[in-house]
Amino acid sequence: MKRYLSRLLALVLVVAIGLSGCNSASPGGMTGNYREDTLSLITSLRSTLEVPQDAPDKVAIQKEARTKINDFASRYQRDTSVVKLNSFTTMRTALNSLAGHYSSYPNRPVPEKLKTRVEQEFQQIEISLKRGI
Repeated sequence: MKRYLSRLLALVLVVAIGLSGCNSASPGGMTGNYREDTLSLITSLRSTLEVPQDAPDKVAIQKEARTKINDFASRYQRDTSVVKLNSFTTMRTALNSLAGHYSSYPNRPVPEKLKTRVEQEFQQIEISLKRGI
């Protein structure tokens, strides 16, 4: 009887793991639609950049931003249909700049020069997405 129960439990676990792997939404909240995910991430990062330095939850917000950046990168960096797009290369440049700052200087505010450059890149990305490139 014990052997039967252990095999049944193993079968149930295999089925549960298999079905949870079939979920179409990724754990990072990325939908798989490049355009929607990119615009959503830009909106999120803009709000992160606008958080005042003395906000009590600034560290948590920056950590969440870094997580979203990593999720986006891991979702799309191997997608050959997306990697060729101008919007993707510009997005990677902006994301690398922000992630680098958050990693190197977690307690310092994002410099105005970097904010300005990232905002310009976000605008370029939005224009590129409207054009479909």
